[in-house]
Amino acid sequence: MVADPGDGAADLRRGVGALEKFKKRVDALLAVFEGSAAGGSKVASQTVSRASLSGSNACFAEADGLYSQYSRVHGSLVSLSRSLGEQIEYLSLGVHAAAVGFDNVDDDTRRRFHAIQGRMDRDRERAAWLEQQRDNDRSDSGWTAG
Repeated sequence: MVADPGDGAADLRRGVGALEKFKKRVDALLAVFEGSAAGGSKVASQTVSRASLSGSNACFAEADGLYSQYSRVHGSLVSLSRSLGEQIEYLSLGVHAAAVGFDNVDDDTRRRFHAIQGRMDRDRERAAWLEQQRDNDRSDSGWTAG
């Protein structure tokens, strides 16, 4: 029995329709995310100054330590928020390209897609390098996990 070639075209149309529906949901999610308190610009603007913990020139080691950890965590949250927003946009651009055909994607969209991909690759490489440094520091100090 030979398959009807028309069946494949119908499946492709349904697949593109499903991708377009998925893209609309992803775009809506991105809009909600960016408008929420977790959006990149809002997370970045929510800061605490060192002086608010114990005064501007007061020597208070615990406040210095708390502020140092706060700054580290805040920086990580800003980075995570940016990364999540870009990953959602990257997924949306990929779905759009699959729906219209990769050869039919405009140059601006293609550049945005590759720029996000490059940043995600660099972020992943940096995270792997930092993890390797932490592992090296742990092994040099004799510390082991668990």
